[in-house]
Amino acid sequence: MRAIVTRVTRASVTVDGVVVGKIEEPGLLVLLGVTHSDGPQEVVNMARKLHEIRALRDEESCATTGAPLLVVSQFTLYGSTKKGRRPSWTEAARPEQAEPLVDGVVAALRERGARVATGVFGAMMSVESVNDGPFTLLVEV
Repeated sequence: MRAIVTRVTRASVTVDGVVVGKIEEPGLLVLLGVTHSDGPQEVVNMARKLHEIRALRDEESCATTGAPLLVVSQFTLYGSTKKGRRPSWTEAARPEQAEPLVDGVVAALRERGARVATGVFGAMMSVESVNDGPFTLLVEV
């Protein structure tokens, strides 16, 4: 499982002209990708890491500040561009495997007390964000 984590001052996800998820204060925008070998342990580990990663200002985390997270599924994080000009998606988990794991990360974050907004799995989404820093990390478990 991997995530691109960006520190933002605000972010939102729109589907069909409707805002379906947003954070309106400093927090983290998380683009979350799942691969074939991911399972329940990766869900727990990723939720912990996202909640506790010290990526906010003053080396704080969402766990210590209560800052929100906006989690958006992103199968393209497992795209490969090693050969040719067309990305290969063979390392990305199929939707029927990935969706419950993405939902599991969101649920595990909420169980930890995190405030979490989301996109819509599998939808064509417009993601807007205002980067803070900019500060962006690749997080893998």
